[in-house]
Amino acid sequence: MKFLRNISYKKNIAYLFSCAIFFMVTSCEEDLTNNKGKNNKNFASQIINNANIIQRDSGFVTMRAKAPIIEKYELIDSPYTVARKGIDILFFDKKKPKTPGTIKAKYAKFYDYKQFYEARGDVRITTNENDRFAMQTVFWDQRKKRIYTRDTVYVTMKDGSTLIGAHGMTAKDDFSEYVFYQNSGDFTTDKLSENQK
Repeated sequence: MKFLRNISYKKNIAYLFSCAIFFMVTSCEEDLTNNKGKNNKNFASQIINNANIIQRDSGFVTMRAKAPIIEKYELIDSPYTVARKGIDILFFDKKKPKTPGTIKAKYAKFYDYKQFYEARGDVRITTNENDRFAMQTVFWDQRKKRIYTRDTVYVTMKDGSTLIGAHGMTAKDDFSEYVFYQNSGDFTTDKLSENQK
């Protein structure tokens, strides 16, 4: 009698163990079929180390960009290019080709279809007029030819006068015009007397 009890007990354990294995296998199969439908395409299709990029317009060099690494994400709905370890850009004006402007940042991203740039982390811009802008983030809408930020902007003009835009600025992308929000500054006497004439 005891022998029969042991056999039926072992059969019950074997049955429960086989049921557990069956459920584990079917749940694994379901997970695999679910994952097949979610093809992850958000990975870099191109990686450029020690990038040195030159952009031309009708033979004229309009921009030179250097970055430790540039990654292009082209297989997704909104393709973009990113420089995670910083970027250093020279941009040239046909009127003043010998004095390029510069943009430096710790991080930069470009959205291909929107033609929209963003730069973050100790952003430094020097215009070809030698005016210097410092901020933490800046955005450039290339289609609208506008640059803007909502961060505090610190500006040092070529004559040494300074200006602070406490709530950001908007500007034409060639910096021929710009507007600061809640600004304050320190201008030289010569500059003020010229403006009063």
